[in-house]
Amino acid sequence: MSDIFSFNGARNAGWSQPEPILSDPEVLGTIPSSMLRASPPAWPRASEPELVRHYTWLSRRNFGIDTGFYPLGSCTMKHNPRVNERIVNLPGIDRMHPLQPEHQIQGILSIFYEMQEMLAICSGMDQVTLQPVAGAQGEFTAMRCIQEFHRERGEGHRNKVIVPDSAHGTNPASASMCGYEIIEIPSGEDGRIDLDALQSVVGDDTAAMMITNPSTLGVFEPDIASASEIVHSAGGQMYYDGANFNAIIGKTDPGLMGFDAVHYNLHKTFSQPHGGGGPGSGPIGVKKHLSKYLPSPLASRRKIIESDPEGVGDGYWYSWISPENTIGKVQQWHGNAGAVVRCWAFYRRYGRELERMSEHAVLNANYLRFKIMNPEKDVLSKIHAMPTDGAPTDFVMHEFTLSMIGMKDKVGVTGKDIAKRLLDYGVMAPTLYFPMIVPECLMIEPTETESKEVLDKFAADFLNVLSEDPELIKGAPYTTDVSRVDEVWAARNLILRHPGNNSDVN
Repeated sequence: MSDIFSFNGARNAGWSQPEPILSDPEVLGTIPSSMLRASPPAWPRASEPELVRHYTWLSRRNFGIDTGFYPLGSCTMKHNPRVNERIVNLPGIDRMHPLQPEHQIQGILSIFYEMQEMLAICSGMDQVTLQPVAGAQGEFTAMRCIQEFHRERGEGHRNKVIVPDSAHGTNPASASMCGYEIIEIPSGEDGRIDLDALQSVVGDDTAAMMITNPSTLGVFEPDIASASEIVHSAGGQMYYDGANFNAIIGKTDPGLMGFDAVHYNLHKTFSQPHGGGGPGSGPIGVKKHLSKYLPSPLASRRKIIESDPEGVGDGYWYSWISPENTIGKVQQWHGNAGAVVRCWAFYRRYGRELERMSEHAVLNANYLRFKIMNPEKDVLSKIHAMPTDGAPTDFVMHEFTLSMIGMKDKVGVTGKDIAKRLLDYGVMAPTLYFPMIVPECLMIEPTETESKEVLDKFAADFLNVLSEDPELIKGAPYTTDVSRVDEVWAARNLILRHPGNNSDVN
């Protein structure tokens, strides 16, 4: 059943659609003519088993972490423990409405409060809001808090935000949305911060610096405390992009590095599923001087005294509070509750052992990097050109970058060609062409959840691709439902609606 819109197998059965509103003259007169259809929508008719087969067929066309290895660098696609799904689907959690009174939602409020506290502790921050529902929205929220901090101090003239050339693209985008001018500084030869370059651009117009540590090259910034001191001495604030937070938990934290604000990707570090575009969660944590600007509301608690008529539960009463000078809301409710609960379950299950997550993520990345860069002699003799390290360091953190420029120069095979060919081996393609400072870049992150056997097979498959017929590689993929597309044509001729159901819209 490849096209549900043209399927009509369940004659006189299946879901019955209501009569079209076009049959009611009174209703018809209230709808603009530009919104009217020339004919009723072509709804498919399918019985329950036929509909189940359709969606099962669709699911098999998608690649996900549950179907194969997903070495997507920076976006951190890893296994999501199924116990989290059982917890988030409990009736006391999944059947609530955010407008319910506080005495009916003490359980979920306690989870929100505990998640705020846990994130604050592991990042060295003083207060956390769970409201942002994406990492980029968390970036924007943190920059708005920093902006209000400067304005209240009479320093609204601070209009420049510094980012390194290895930064995530959302960093300058989020700052620009706040009206800031972006100042990009180059990395040093080792891919790390160039302190001289930073010192040369800070001034009394510096609002903040935004940086990821470890960087997108997978290297730790040993001079981050010095960078923080330079920015702070100029009156600016330090913002930590938490996309790579899963590499340092339990070892160090942004607070120790000198950061004033941080966003967390719950859908990366703490296992919330985010394949297929969502859902995500991007809470932010801030130091005390920024906490009064956080979005409202925050979860809070107070100790219940014996005479308190509201005394229930674990000895505390949980409620919503609003920060003193809140910037308002950045999301319609209180955050992505499902993501928060799943990640709370992950944290409660591992607790202090979260440090092992970081250790295994770093171990797996370095092991896989070594396996790829040090093939056996008989394998090396077949390879057209070996990749080069994107970061000239002996040790990386949770991810690493490879430049395929040698393959491109020798046999005309690009990084994109290799990424497409890997799909035929049953694995997802690595992140492609990011960071842009690495030519023909592939960014690979194995995460802590993959076994040695999986990493060995991927390394072998990767090296095998480098030895294949260049023309074969350039035509890949061959085994996927959709073969290589003309990306330029697709970008210029977007098809956003199914023709069987929307071609007759005026």
